[in-house]
Amino acid sequence: MIAYCLLDSPIGPLTLAADDSGLRVVEFPENRHPAKRDASWVEAEHPVLTEARRQLGEYFAGRRQVFDLPLAPRGTPFQLEVWQALARIPHGQTWSYGRLASHLGRPQAMRAVGAANGRNPLPIVLPCHRVIGASGALTGFGGGLPTKQFLLELEGALPAPSDLFAQA
Repeated sequence: MIAYCLLDSPIGPLTLAADDSGLRVVEFPENRHPAKRDASWVEAEHPVLTEARRQLGEYFAGRRQVFDLPLAPRGTPFQLEVWQALARIPHGQTWSYGRLASHLGRPQAMRAVGAANGRNPLPIVLPCHRVIGASGALTGFGGGLPTKQFLLELEGALPAPSDLFAQA
């Protein structure tokens, strides 16, 4: 059984799903890659969901920077490797796709890293929103660019705008 619930948040209702192995899904209202639901999904209370709601509430209130939850995302071995690396991007910082690929020891795999990043089933908790383009541009995000911008502003992580044309 996969228990799920809705969490009201400043970015809209989030769907949270968990089983006894841990948190499996954090899903935005509009999601590019929604979780596959079947008869095993039941709207129900679960201790992992209770803790996830508490910690996400603290995050949105600016009182939490790191999540401490049992996680159970489902993906390929490469996706799992990328998603684990996301947890190493510090709160308030951003990494480029190239930096993330280099961190994984695969500097030529930027596109594959980007694709895995885009399929992250645990956004916010595994902070894929902290991955940006090499130019500092806010690139694609499953929850939409306004959501990515909101999360980065909440963390104080938006890169400084370019001063290329600034007058001295």
